[in-house]
Amino acid sequence: MRVLVVQNYDNTGLGQIGAALREAGAEIDLRNAHHGDAMPQDASEHDAIVVLGGGQNALADDKYPYIPALLDLIRDFEAKDRSVLGICLGSQLMARAFGGENLIGTSPEFGWRRISLTESAEADPVLGALPKDFSSFQWHDDTFTLPDGAVHLAANEATKNQAFRIGRAAYGFQFHFEADQPLVRYWNASFPDLLRERQPGWLERHEDEAAAHGAEADATGLSIARAWVATI
Repeated sequence: MRVLVVQNYDNTGLGQIGAALREAGAEIDLRNAHHGDAMPQDASEHDAIVVLGGGQNALADDKYPYIPALLDLIRDFEAKDRSVLGICLGSQLMARAFGGENLIGTSPEFGWRRISLTESAEADPVLGALPKDFSSFQWHDDTFTLPDGAVHLAANEATKNQAFRIGRAAYGFQFHFEADQPLVRYWNASFPDLLRERQPGWLERHEDEAAAHGAEADATGLSIARAWVATI
């Protein structure tokens, strides 16, 4: 199992996805697209692709000129029936790749938040075994409309489109199910100035928030990661 991981921003990290991939014995091929790492031309040498988050938006082709080629690559993986996973920015890029509209700055969320599954998720191979309502970590400003033919899988009051599926195994997740408590702490250490500016008081209340929500979110996130890896 060879999995292409596209990182779009420094210090994002695989978190629980990495744990599930290592459990499965996968080879991880990490490309830092934002630093100019060469990207494959197509999906032929990989069994799956993971597209991680980032501070840029999904329409930032001027500053991140690799984005159009990444959209083509996402489409090629799905067309070849290979598993696709987009998280946060990755989900927004997936929505764009398949014809959805990116809505910039319209849906800010941060911290552990509740998410509810849709009826369509009940039979979904990745989400169907989860409780209908659970907590997961959020860090985004943007959202998107669902592409034609997408299956809507999860929502909350702040952001209607929290998860969707295209075809058999191309999944977009707006929420950071990969962000277990160690990864959230790593983000705190990596982006302290940004967090103080954008999320005043977060660093001070983080441990209380983690105690209240972290264990549930970690368990749910690892279940999602393992279920997605099983689609590869």
